[in-house]
Amino acid sequence: MTDSQESSASALCKSCGLCCTGHLFIWVRLNANELKPCQSLGLNVIRNDPRQRGFTQPCPLWRGLCTVYTSPHYPRSCRSYQCKLLKEVIDEKIPLSESLIVVQESKEMIAELESLLPASSNNNFRERLAAHIEKSGDADFPLKADELVIFYEKHFGVNDLFDQPV
Repeated sequence: MTDSQESSASALCKSCGLCCTGHLFIWVRLNANELKPCQSLGLNVIRNDPRQRGFTQPCPLWRGLCTVYTSPHYPRSCRSYQCKLLKEVIDEKIPLSESLIVVQESKEMIAELESLLPASSNNNFRERLAAHIEKSGDADFPLKADELVIFYEKHFGVNDLFDQPV
């Protein structure tokens, strides 16, 4: 990867954060040797099932920017994950400016749906969205949620509300 590609990739990830905020995923996979260090960082680590070892989203280390992005404690899955949009920027199929517009559009769609969700103690957007689709009496809500899922698939490569973890 050239310095320009790396810079664009880094700029996209740092401005997006949708894989950190719980908007793209419910949880992130961890290796067994990462469980203890990640828990000490304050992540909500899941240990029960070796097939679902990881931490739940949203990540508490995301504060508008990943606070461990350049740290040696940055989880391997986070470091290696590349959404479809990021791959297109790295491969120079789309310019950074266009990818940032996609991120902004997704955040606007999320904000609209978020405003329609009832208050909940669950802070995971995807779980609350899925639960509300099942209970909502508003016929437009499931359509708006479907639009978001289609947008996720088209631009991020995430194709359903309960896609595989990072």
